[in-house]
Amino acid sequence: MSQHYVNIKSIEKVTHDTLRIITEKPENYNFKPGQATMVAIDREGWKDEKRPFTFTSLPEDDHIEFIIKTYPEHDGATDKLLDVKTGEYLILFDIFGTIVYKGEGVFIAGGAGVTPFIAILKDLYKKGQIGNNKLIFANKTKDDIILREDFEKMLGDNFINILSDEKTQEYSHGFVNEEFLRKNIEDVNKYFYICGPPPMLNKLQEYLAVLNVDKKFIVKEEF
Repeated sequence: MSQHYVNIKSIEKVTHDTLRIITEKPENYNFKPGQATMVAIDREGWKDEKRPFTFTSLPEDDHIEFIIKTYPEHDGATDKLLDVKTGEYLILFDIFGTIVYKGEGVFIAGGAGVTPFIAILKDLYKKGQIGNNKLIFANKTKDDIILREDFEKMLGDNFINILSDEKTQEYSHGFVNEEFLRKNIEDVNKYFYICGPPPMLNKLQEYLAVLNVDKKFIVKEEF
């Protein structure tokens, strides 16, 4: 397994509990939008604590970007990132991931599950190929919506939000279920990209089966 030590160039918050971390880019380190790597912190006692994070920068960028949701109540490697400073190093490993763009469709994400879709949609937008792609994004509250303004700019009315723990005039309230999908999906003969917590993924696959979406059109991370 290859290892790349990269210097942290900047860290900022994009939501109350989500970080944007930008690092150097290793030479000849190539990935496709939607792919990920294991990341560890170059600190004593943490070098073997690897966690998977998706690249949110584009392959042609001269840096690596990760957008990472933290959970302060947990005491793990992800939350140790709340303590890292610019100038420190992260360790990147091999590239993996099966969520890559195959064609126009519907992206459905729960919380931090949106991260594989960030680079894919940024790449399509940059190329002028965003087309009629749609993002359905489920969160607890409005403040949890990662890159809300970016998605609004890229997708316009095709950026659809639903909040489970907050009622607003802007967005739907509740959970992504069969009824919600029927309301927001016009055509099932296209790709469905899904990413989120395992219980949500299991439910989504059940709903998509009821909607007669062919399994070959469902793109998800394979474990």
